[in-house]
Amino acid sequence: MPPELQSPEIAAFANGFPIALLQAGITLVMLIAGAALYALLTPHKEITLIREGNSAAALSFAGVLIGLTIPLSTALSTSSSLLEIVIWGAGGIFVQLLVFRLTDFVLHGLPQRIQDGEISAALLLVGAKVSTALILSAAITA
Repeated sequence: MPPELQSPEIAAFANGFPIALLQAGITLVMLIAGAALYALLTPHKEITLIREGNSAAALSFAGVLIGLTIPLSTALSTSSSLLEIVIWGAGGIFVQLLVFRLTDFVLHGLPQRIQDGEISAALLLVGAKVSTALILSAAITA
């Protein structure tokens, strides 16, 4: 084997890359599962509304993806095992589902407002999700 292929850097990459792919894959699956769960549990059907051109639904669902991704990425970067990533990820997904309910409680009729294309309601939901995600992310690292 040529000496450049025997370097510690190449060996570290060869050993670590499969693990990194596995951890990233688990995190991506959790993101997809969390977004799907969110879509199933909310009274309005985001994907259908997005296909119909509803900008409020698209904005709201983008907030869901960002809100889920921030704590998931923090869990990925700070966890020492797959189980730890899954536990923190599940907690983040739960919190994001709760944020929807709390925002709906404050705004009264949030699902209908998004279904009606009300951008202001969707934007407030995005703000609530991103804010919560950032706080949760910081809590994970504390």
